[in-house]
Amino acid sequence: MAKDALIVVDVQNDFCPGGALGVEAGHEIVPIINRLMVRFDHVIITQDWHPAGHSSFASSHPGKAPFESIMMPYGEQTLWPEHCIQGSVGADFHHDLDWTKAELVIRKGFRPHVDSYSAFFENDHKTPTGLAGYLRERKITNVTFAGLATDYCVAYSALDAVEHGFAADVLLDACRGIDLGGSLAAMITKMRKAGVTLI
Repeated sequence: MAKDALIVVDVQNDFCPGGALGVEAGHEIVPIINRLMVRFDHVIITQDWHPAGHSSFASSHPGKAPFESIMMPYGEQTLWPEHCIQGSVGADFHHDLDWTKAELVIRKGFRPHVDSYSAFFENDHKTPTGLAGYLRERKITNVTFAGLATDYCVAYSALDAVEHGFAADVLLDACRGIDLGGSLAAMITKMRKAGVTLI
């Protein structure tokens, strides 16, 4: 398992039921992920980490509502409710997540003018997080994803992992999706076609 890493995506209060962008049953994956972390030599965790007034928030665009889309310089952007604001309780990891084993926390979405779904890139698909280099230096070749949400940050991370040449698995039982306008089925199909192994 030395060449395998578990990447736990955005298991934060705001993405769990009762949070600002709560994913239905999102909290149910926490005990599954806790058990998974024990089985991996390497554990990496991502954390959505937005400044107040982030450009992906609907509140930053007068007259726009959450879940509408706008065009940004880097392409189409879904507008979200304010969530995972730096230093807030909503940005904290779920209190039952035993994340002490994580050797790296990748914060994403902290640049005010570009959103970030993937653990590897900002949404401009040009600005790297540094994760690919970290994995290569550690001689990690296989990455397994769990977390929130299946059809956004998990899927984009898995697709970028394959693009970077890593073998990528997504443990669907350890993920939950938002499913915005059929996004869950669409992204599952896209992952499968790209060579992501769905378990």
